[in-house]
Amino acid sequence: MSTTKKLKNDCFALPAGVDWTPLDDALLHLETSLVPIIETEALPINLTVGRNLAGDLKAVSDSPPFSNSAVDGYAFGFADAGGKYLELKQGRSAAGHPFSQTIDKGQAIRIFTGAVLPAGTDTVVLQEDVKLEGNKIYFENSLQLGANTRTIGEDIKKGQIIAFKRDTVTAFMAASSISSGIRRAQVYRKLRVGVFSTGDELIDFEKPLKFGSVFDVNSPMLASLLKAWGYEVYELGKIPDNLEVLRDKLNKASENFDVLITSGGASAGDEDHLASILSSEGQVTEWRIAIKPGRPMAMGFWHDTPIFGLPGNPVAAATCALIFVRPALSKFSGGNWIKPQGYYMPAAFEKTKKAGRREFIRARVSNNNVEIFKSEGSGLTSGLAWATGFVELPDEKISISFGDKVKYLPFSSFDL
Repeated sequence: MSTTKKLKNDCFALPAGVDWTPLDDALLHLETSLVPIIETEALPINLTVGRNLAGDLKAVSDSPPFSNSAVDGYAFGFADAGGKYLELKQGRSAAGHPFSQTIDKGQAIRIFTGAVLPAGTDTVVLQEDVKLEGNKIYFENSLQLGANTRTIGEDIKKGQIIAFKRDTVTAFMAASSISSGIRRAQVYRKLRVGVFSTGDELIDFEKPLKFGSVFDVNSPMLASLLKAWGYEVYELGKIPDNLEVLRDKLNKASENFDVLITSGGASAGDEDHLASILSSEGQVTEWRIAIKPGRPMAMGFWHDTPIFGLPGNPVAAATCALIFVRPALSKFSGGNWIKPQGYYMPAAFEKTKKAGRREFIRARVSNNNVEIFKSEGSGLTSGLAWATGFVELPDEKISISFGDKVKYLPFSSFDL
């Protein structure tokens, strides 16, 4: 097991003297500043799926490890098969039961799929293309040298890289690794993330709703997102607007988790104790990003534990989680900086947007066009439930008419 680097104190710092930082600048800053914050461990290769690699996966052996037949048929030496027939040698080569003798000129041997090509053979003819008479075989179809065979190392050569450092191991990467003799891999352990919400008005969804209160949407929503991304996630409950309770919760959580994520209380209001306590007793940067929805948001540290303070409105919290938290946690856990993959579709709406902010509008595909939700209110969770992705509008001023191409980011591009 190995330890990793500590984050620099300024890893969340944005350019000074800038009222609103462009989204691309903020993301680039995070991408270049964040490093893994957890240790690594060696695991059997079949247990590494979903983990991030701490080093390249290099093939230990060739795959396949020997030349073999791709079909059921008859093996022979191509250069020695110029006659009208081949004499069938007694015996057979089957998968797991190689034939140990050499096949001489003008001879052939019965062979089955996956079986070792016996010495003296390099080509296989399909059993359906052969006429057998006594101990002689005849075939009329022309063959090329090496037909119906798989040569040693044809798939993977010894020393070949199967996957690179920071790649997330997939089931197929693990399968390819096993086929090339890799038994164990050094990977980062799973990131442990603690999630909580702040606010006197919040009530757990399993309790009766009181007048003046609302159900805590953000904690279960954020926890579900994080679990979908493969992290160990713990819901730490709701914290009232009380400085002492918040301090105690932060102290305990920072001892048990790699990253803390909270929502609400990140702005500069009288009851926004998270921003206040991080400013006075921890480290915090209030992020003023030119994005809609997505403010206010804060990033900082509590006892060297990174903390993300997301907006309280559910749509803004979800948007910030997808755009900022997802790639940041990937870097924290030893992975690559990840970007959602979008594509352009005809708009089924009209809209005029002012310059200055990147906008992410809840959207869904219908009849090969993309439509947007009826309202852009960041507290309307019905829009998240209705949507299948975002329409991303650029920072510049833009007017969209029906049929114009707009960038669509499906939620599946965020691994959801």
